[in-house]
Amino acid sequence: MVAFLNRADAGRRLGKRLTGLRGQNVVVLGLPRGGVPVAFEVAKALEAPLDVIVVRKLGVPFQPEVAMGAIGEGNVRVLDPRTISMARVSQEDLQQVERRERTLLESRVARFRQGRPRLDLTGRTAVIVDDGIATGSTAKAACQVARHLGAAKVILAVPVAPARAIVELKEPDDVVCLLSPQDFQAVGYYYHDFSPTEDGEVVQLLDAAASPPSHGGVEGSDGSLVDEVEIPDGMAVLRGSLYLPAVCDGTVIFAHGSGSSRHSPRNRFVASVLHGVGLGTLLLDLLTPEEEVNRANVFDVALLARRLSAATHWLEVRHDGSAGRIGYFGASTGAGAALWAAAEPGAEVAAVVSRGGRPDLAGPRLDAVRAPTLLIVGSADTQVLALNRQAMARMQAPTRLEIVPGATHLFEEPGTLALAANLAADWFHHYLLPSPVGRTVPEARE
Repeated sequence: MVAFLNRADAGRRLGKRLTGLRGQNVVVLGLPRGGVPVAFEVAKALEAPLDVIVVRKLGVPFQPEVAMGAIGEGNVRVLDPRTISMARVSQEDLQQVERRERTLLESRVARFRQGRPRLDLTGRTAVIVDDGIATGSTAKAACQVARHLGAAKVILAVPVAPARAIVELKEPDDVVCLLSPQDFQAVGYYYHDFSPTEDGEVVQLLDAAASPPSHGGVEGSDGSLVDEVEIPDGMAVLRGSLYLPAVCDGTVIFAHGSGSSRHSPRNRFVASVLHGVGLGTLLLDLLTPEEEVNRANVFDVALLARRLSAATHWLEVRHDGSAGRIGYFGASTGAGAALWAAAEPGAEVAAVVSRGGRPDLAGPRLDAVRAPTLLIVGSADTQVLALNRQAMARMQAPTRLEIVPGATHLFEEPGTLALAANLAADWFHHYLLPSPVGRTVPEARE
């Protein structure tokens, strides 16, 4: 039984259930790694700060799957004296286990926080979020740690958990669970997409939550801001998030890759960098939720390109040219769709940027692209790098290939996504915004 499209979908549904907590001095705490994408959506729904809660179980030395306690940040230690006594664990053994687990905990904290301080929980409501519960041992430990860190109230919120596990949870003050089957399977059984969450995505989500876009989801008094728009395309209605500055000379439409959406933390981060140089952005879901379930649609580049063209036309007509020049930012399969759409006769696309893209999916249309195109690929993404070089050789438009050192396909390594975002911002700044006298256009090169 598939209940959720992915973790973001689960988080949005969980956020709706929790909206009564909005404005109640809440901190949302995601359990790394899979709980953080869910928590990100919950925090957004509650307009609350997002943080991670990193815990490590203290296992009995000769039977590590049995918990005798847990540790958390701030030197928090929660022990189960009964288990320690029954297992005859000595003080020396306990200290040895804690030292080992404390080292691992501090390593994970440093990796996820990137120097960001822990949010103070004193007197606040801590909403602990995971992508699901199997046994509940980690969730129990997180609740205990949050309490020791000063939380006045602890709420555990998950999309799915076994009915029995929920009944046995005594640590939180309240449990919110969307789905609690009696015949529980594995957590991933209830997700259409349960692909692993990488460390880099956790960091990017925390960055995005800490530095939200300046727009707040309503239209500004000068009409410069519209959020959560709907774009018709035949029988389908596409959802997007549109940001236009008060004076807008250029807008970038995002074509997301397979398995991604307008809520992608990577593309939201890139969009925030583009906002910083004065560009508008339209983050767009090119497929409806019903269409996403059929994986074949994700790779239907012709369909995605047609939707991208429809969104471009909608933007131009609705805003009567006030969105300025249009650019496309494509990631993965979305890059193929962006180039396909840019090759359409009469397409007025001023620039294209591909990040970790598959320009080869545009096939024979590549030589019809006229928009200056920047291809950004990680040096460690060797297969996609080869495909980009082959595509570049076929293109007639001014084309440049930028290779980001050490980056893999998703640009999860520290600093690599920021470098890619700045490269994109420079490219769009040159081609979409008015050029000062004497400014040179970036030369096409690899």
